[in-house]
Amino acid sequence: MTTFTSSLPDQLLQKLSEAAQRLNIPKNKLIEKALEIYLDQLTRAEYVKSYSQAGQDESIAEIVEAGMNEYMAQLNEEGEAR
Repeated sequence: MTTFTSSLPDQLLQKLSEAAQRLNIPKNKLIEKALEIYLDQLTRAEYVKSYSQAGQDESIAEIVEAGMNEYMAQLNEEGEAR
């Protein structure tokens, strides 16, 4: 594990200390978990943005529609086979 040193505003450091004490975990573990959650949220936001942009692309919409038509045909075939 690598050591990282940073500065925080006094008010934020106070909130961090209080939360760590309340949760009974070390401050560095609380920061680690919070950073993991935040970075995950950033990644999810990037996916949402890319899907939103893809949804506005006509060629991608055509590909999706063709794929859905094929999927529905497969479902119908399976239903008829039963």
